[in-house]
Amino acid sequence: MAEYLEGSGGIESTTVGVFRTAATVKGGRRFSFSSLVVVGDRNGRVGAGYGKANQVPPAIEKAQKIAKREMRTYPMQGRTIPHEVEGRFGACRVRLVPASPGTGVIAGASVRAVLEMFGLQDCLTKSYGSNNPKNVVKAVINGLSKLRGKDDIERLRGVNVGTTDVEDMITRGTSFLPVAEPEAEATPNETTEAPAAVAEKPAEAAPETSAEPAAAADDDKTKEAPTE
Repeated sequence: MAEYLEGSGGIESTTVGVFRTAATVKGGRRFSFSSLVVVGDRNGRVGAGYGKANQVPPAIEKAQKIAKREMRTYPMQGRTIPHEVEGRFGACRVRLVPASPGTGVIAGASVRAVLEMFGLQDCLTKSYGSNNPKNVVKAVINGLSKLRGKDDIERLRGVNVGTTDVEDMITRGTSFLPVAEPEAEATPNETTEAPAAVAEKPAEAAPETSAEPAAAADDDKTKEAPTE
């Protein structure tokens, strides 16, 4: 359940989870508590914090203070995100996909906490790998940090384009960095005719050789020899 932070100007807080650990000592077991908290203003700013203490309330207060320090502003497009993105942390991967109005936030508890504090109302998500709430929350924050809006694209590319062009660029996955224009290639001369194919001449049959001429030459020599 989200709650408003006192004196924070409309910033809300939601506790993702409270975790208990125990250390065995001579007198028994000593318990310690940690909490994972997400804060945001539901208008493009969100942050996550993790705090530890010997009791639950101090742990939540520490996590809220850390989350407020970690709050960042990320781009939005209406009620959803500008384009598809995938965040990673450790063995966890979270994919965020824009959705049409009325879809709602389709996500698990950890991902939903971050997206609702961020202010999204329509988004599709899918988590892969580890389902540890700490890793999932950090993976979502990593994915939000990869979002690029219209102003960011214009600044990075050094151009001034329309909203439709930016949406098409994001959909196609075009690089946001400036790209050099390719040089014009020389077009081949259309009037040049291809050389005529040279007809191959049939191979001539090699003359047959036989031992008859050699034998005939030996008979002539014996006939020409003088007799005494």
